[in-house]
Amino acid sequence: MAIPTVMMQPVAFQSPDSPKSGKWSSGICDCCEDMGICCLGFWCPYCLMCNTSERFGECFCLPLVETCFGALVPPLTFAMRSSMRERYRIQGTMCDDCCVSTCCSLCVWCQIARELKHRQQPQVIVNASVSPAYQPPMPNVPQQPQHMAGH
Repeated sequence: MAIPTVMMQPVAFQSPDSPKSGKWSSGICDCCEDMGICCLGFWCPYCLMCNTSERFGECFCLPLVETCFGALVPPLTFAMRSSMRERYRIQGTMCDDCCVSTCCSLCVWCQIARELKHRQQPQVIVNASVSPAYQPPMPNVPQQPQHMAGH
């Protein structure tokens, strides 16, 4: 009888030339879908922004620059959302990114944090068919009969 093998697999890579067929795992107004992210965004938005930026592979302090140079359109929020759409091949346009970044940048950061959390979860694959060639050999130790004391 074969024992199932469990392996951790990263999310499959999609080539840059594949069509954008993905969707956001949650909507822009689904902040309460993850209460931890929602509370962090409400009570300490710069903690959420810096943490999310670092998890995305950017500099931890990058969101703090937006406070100095933010204008009508928050440039970093807009860039992060657009970059995430490109990385994960999510449908949408730069115009959409600009609109939501301008109207509700905190909701954008919550959405990006939820998306990263969703995309970075490892996938578990169970393989029930294991080849005997990969199983460790059984030791050739003869089994001694066990004697019960007192009998």
